[in-house]
Amino acid sequence: MEFLVASSIGLLTMCGTYLLLRGRTFPVVIGLALISYAVNVFLFAMGRLTINMPPILRDGVTEYTDPLPQALVLTAIVISFGMTALIVVLSIRAYLEIGNDHVDGRPVGAPSEAGDKN
Repeated sequence: MEFLVASSIGLLTMCGTYLLLRGRTFPVVIGLALISYAVNVFLFAMGRLTINMPPILRDGVTEYTDPLPQALVLTAIVISFGMTALIVVLSIRAYLEIGNDHVDGRPVGAPSEAGDKN
């Protein structure tokens, strides 16, 4: 089970990093969302994967689930939602101001500082 979770975290991180390096704003937003999902799964997996265990220690209960990773993941979800909303608004504003959705703001087909036509 741990190998499957670790592989999914690696895959989400890899895809998110690839999308962050794209030149358009929409793939960058999707890449940030994928990386935040990878961080959430990582935080959740750090609390050990346990099934059917209570999150609160009571009398007579010897094993319980650590509630701290769950609280951290809930906080991270709220923060990533706010971050995604901010980046979407900034990218829409940049598109309306500049007229394209390139991350660096250059027009389509214009050479970059390196001199390529990409």
